[in-house]
Amino acid sequence: MRPAPTILHLDMDAFFAAAEQAAKPSLRGKPVVVGGVGVRGVVSTASYEARVFGVRSAMPTAQARRLCPNAAYLSPRFTLYRQVSDVVMELLHALSPLVEPLSLDEAFVDLEAGGVPAETAAVRAVGERLRRDIRSATGLTGSVGLAGAKMLAKIASEAAKPDGLVVIEPGTERELLGPMTVRTLPGVGPATAETLRRAGIHTVAETAEAGEAELVRLLGKAHGAGLYAMALGQDDRPVVAERDAKSISVEDTFEVDLTDRMRVRNEVLRLADRCVQRLRAAGRSGRTVVIKVRNYDFSTLTRSETLRGPTDDPAVVREAAVRLLETVDTTGGVRLLGVGVSGLADFTQEDLFAQLATEREAAEAATAAAEEQAAGEREPHAAEEEPPRRWYPGLDVVHDEYGAGWVQGSGVGRVTIRFETPWSAPGRVRTFAVEDPALRPGEPLPLVGGAPADGQSSEPAILPKFLSPEPGDTGSVGEEISRR
Repeated sequence: MRPAPTILHLDMDAFFAAAEQAAKPSLRGKPVVVGGVGVRGVVSTASYEARVFGVRSAMPTAQARRLCPNAAYLSPRFTLYRQVSDVVMELLHALSPLVEPLSLDEAFVDLEAGGVPAETAAVRAVGERLRRDIRSATGLTGSVGLAGAKMLAKIASEAAKPDGLVVIEPGTERELLGPMTVRTLPGVGPATAETLRRAGIHTVAETAEAGEAELVRLLGKAHGAGLYAMALGQDDRPVVAERDAKSISVEDTFEVDLTDRMRVRNEVLRLADRCVQRLRAAGRSGRTVVIKVRNYDFSTLTRSETLRGPTDDPAVVREAAVRLLETVDTTGGVRLLGVGVSGLADFTQEDLFAQLATEREAAEAATAAAEEQAAGEREPHAAEEEPPRRWYPGLDVVHDEYGAGWVQGSGVGRVTIRFETPWSAPGRVRTFAVEDPALRPGEPLPLVGGAPADGQSSEPAILPKFLSPEPGDTGSVGEEISRR
């Protein structure tokens, strides 16, 4: 435990929803829900205006619609969120070399490692300056917690929401934690809380009073001892700049249950390819292939197979995933499929069978291509029909005549667009045919900084400060980027 509150925890406020409100003037001050918009969608983030109605993260979208039918329900725009997150993380790295990101919108910072004096006034000043810099650079707000331990800093940032700062002075931990529910402590989920409730333990103070021996009896040695230390406000976990991933996975939820066995198999193959792409992008390989199947009745099964060595060969992962799928009964209908790889490593062990499988696949592909070419010489191909456009609510668009806007809704062959930008007044709504040739997908516009010259930005949605023009600079940001 540190004698000064030099561990900072930043948590952006309703991040996805706040970014959408900043980008769409007509939604500011109104309930906004970001997540899956289909009948089986799940809420990712709800704005504070929507939370008043009881909408929460991880809630089924159908339930959220019943609670708050007048909210704007938008599909996520991860391109925008990652760009904003990069700017926020850049600001954090300017404070200290020890930054531990937990997600796109949340991170711990070790201010002591950044040379900040171990004094309450000094760390508070850094926290306030960080909040101002985030608002200036992104137009969004974040809440800051400062304490002598990671657990306490996170509790402080939660207490600071929205758009606030809370400092927990060392020595006041037990007084602060005592009246809080036991669910406040890290690692206490519904099952652990129920076990403690049956033993008459409801608050953090009651957890501490129960004693380590009783908690070990109830929860086991490791969990019980750790929970007792946290109930006393003791948490010596360091801020770790790089956290090693334990697994890499992808999954999809389907709007309609999949009952066709071949369709299920093809989806598993597609997910396996996406998983390998992520694996290679991270420069890793893996030894254990895992599939996840959620049935029509919400029962979830996982199956795994451990290979002889780590691999990043897509053919090996696909074959293992299909073998695992054969052990699962999917006749009742599948609502979710996932493929993952664990047992990660930084090297790939050559596998003779994988090499043979890859060569066999290449030979089959070459044969199929030759047959297709021969068939094409015999008779012309019929013109392939392009799949119909899908305009998801919230996504960016550009119209040749009206400029930049976003999809407000679509259906029955029509799409409704609201034409507005982050720096404009609430815009007008117009409706077009979904195949209107003047309408095309767009890119996220800057949340701060004003309109680009052509009405549609090709630059990142948010510019880091080191790329922002200085006062009096006559050069453009685009010229600065090209020079770099």
